[in-house]
Amino acid sequence: MTVIKVLYVDDEENNLSSFKANFRRLYEIYTATSGAGALDILSQTEVHVVISDQRMPEMTGVELFKRVKKLYPEPIRILLTGYTDIEALAEAINEGDIYRYITKPWNEIELNNGIQNAYDVFRTRRELREKIVELEKTNDELNRFIYSISHELRAPLASALGVINLAKLDNVYSESEKGHEYWGLIEDCCGRLDYNITSTLQYYKNSRYSTIKEEVDFQKLVNELIVVHKLANNVEDKIKFDVNIDQSERFVGDVFRVEIIIGNLISNAIKYQNPDEKNKLIKIDVKVNRLDAIITIIDNGLGILNDHLNKIFNQFFRVHNQKGTGLGLFIVREALAKLGGKISVESVVNSGTKFTLRIPNEL
Repeated sequence: MTVIKVLYVDDEENNLSSFKANFRRLYEIYTATSGAGALDILSQTEVHVVISDQRMPEMTGVELFKRVKKLYPEPIRILLTGYTDIEALAEAINEGDIYRYITKPWNEIELNNGIQNAYDVFRTRRELREKIVELEKTNDELNRFIYSISHELRAPLASALGVINLAKLDNVYSESEKGHEYWGLIEDCCGRLDYNITSTLQYYKNSRYSTIKEEVDFQKLVNELIVVHKLANNVEDKIKFDVNIDQSERFVGDVFRVEIIIGNLISNAIKYQNPDEKNKLIKIDVKVNRLDAIITIIDNGLGILNDHLNKIFNQFFRVHNQKGTGLGLFIVREALAKLGGKISVESVVNSGTKFTLRIPNEL
């Protein structure tokens, strides 16, 4: 069982002797007749509770506790004071220099209860600090694990896709209709797994990363995302993109999250195209003003049932069972929440879907 260490500071020796006589069997007692002596003891010994008289000649109790709080913040501080010191007492309480005060002359039971309560606070605070350190360590380890596992998963995926591309070049890919089908299935599975890893990493980063404000060039950002997602989904020129960016004002925001939001919506618009539609189209409009950026992304794809519109932003909900992870639109909603933005959706089955976003301009 831990022995509670108490430092008592008073310029009157009689008070120190009385305190020792009353509490020496309960606590490990240290005494000092001045603020300087108390600071010297604290520099050499871990003390749990510091008790000080307010009225001392060289340094008052409040002045001592201000220094203790700065130099040795862990010990819990109790002030012994008379009613005439009410102004100093109020200041000490308001500034957090003392845990509690006890009026003089002190009562043995009241002071003992004060010490016990103060030690409980000391122990709770220390346990909390230890938990925080433990959580920070766990968090760092989790970060390293996530990045390590994503790298380890992506490396063999890249190799597998590379082998498929080599097979295409060597005409192995199309030796027979059945072989062509098998290679296509392998390529599709690798693509889905890569997308799942990407979605998981996006969700993880969005939930943990702080918001970083930078200037956003929507023309550059949208064009780059279109290129990336056309290549990722192997659509090349099968889908027409109609892009209209009206950015006469500067826009400042979190580029990372803006990219996640627009990228996921473009990816979905590509994935959920109607295979029977000859003129596949995705229309992207961005209008920036000093308050916000209004973004609309419209496609003429498969559309979404009305019954599903209020569920599409739920985690793992998939409109089309064979595609996606059910994380894309959930990540969009979470990223928008971090930015204080809003999103709405309109859709007609077999006609297409329209997403409208508002992202605040932090300019």
